[in-house]
Amino acid sequence: MPNLEAILSWIFGIAILASLILSVGFSFRSRRTADPTQRGLLAARMNICLGIMLIALALLQMFVYSGSTLRVIVGAVFLVLGLFNLFAGMRNHAFFTKRRSSAR
Repeated sequence: MPNLEAILSWIFGIAILASLILSVGFSFRSRRTADPTQRGLLAARMNICLGIMLIALALLQMFVYSGSTLRVIVGAVFLVLGLFNLFAGMRNHAFFTKRRSSAR
């Protein structure tokens, strides 16, 4: 039976890879869209995915690897940046969703 560290590293690795693929996809789509509201929605989704990726990286650093001071500091910085990106993306997504529904 695999140990807990191996299971957590697989879970965090899959979350990091999935959010990376989604954020790149939303980034390309937002740069190619001419409509500003749709561009804002896609950029907000990209921020949400980047926030999830940074949070997963922080949790991977903090829980899977042995706790050195540098790993804890880097993990804390990633966690703060990830939470900020997640919050900003959710706020912007709500703003552009209201804007899109009022324009129709």
